[in-house]
Amino acid sequence: MVVVEFTIWFQSCRAEDTKEKIANLQFYFHDTLSGKTPSAVKVAQAPETDKSPTLFGALLMADDPLTETSDPNSKLVGRAQGLYGSAGQHELALIMAMSFEFIEGEYSGSSISIFGRNPALNPVREMPVVGGTGVFRLARGYAIAKTHWYDPLTGDAIVGYNVTVLHY
Repeated sequence: MVVVEFTIWFQSCRAEDTKEKIANLQFYFHDTLSGKTPSAVKVAQAPETDKSPTLFGALLMADDPLTETSDPNSKLVGRAQGLYGSAGQHELALIMAMSFEFIEGEYSGSSISIFGRNPALNPVREMPVVGGTGVFRLARGYAIAKTHWYDPLTGDAIVGYNVTVLHY
C-alpha cells in the first residue's frame, strides 16, 4: 500500500537524523517586471485592477533570480518560482506563494516554501517559511525581507532576504 510505504519511508528519514538543525540564509531576490525579458509577468487581473492605486486583484507569476549580493551580476544561488498577487485594497499588500530553490553549496537541490502576506512598501517585512524539500524537508521558520532598491515606475525591485529555517 502507498500509505504504508510512505510511513516506512518517513520513519526511516527521521531515524537517520532526529536532531533538528537551524540554517540562516542570506540572498537577494531580483523581481523584474520591465524590459524584454521580465522575470515576473501579470497572468490575471480583476476588472477593477487598473483603477486601483494598489493594483488590487493583479496576479503575477515569477521566476526570479536569487543572488549572493544585491548586484544582479553577482553569483546566482537559486531561483524564486511561484506567484504573488495584490491582496490589499488600501495598501500595497501582496500575498506570496513562492518556492526558493537553491542551486549552490550545501543546499543545492533543496528548496524552502514561503506563503504569507508581504506589505511590500514597508521597509522590513516578515513572512513564514511553511515547508521545504531536500535538506529542508519538514522546514519551518521565517523570512525577513528588506527592499534594497525599488523603481516605482516599472515595479522592478531588489529585495534582501534573511531567512531562518529549522529543519531535520
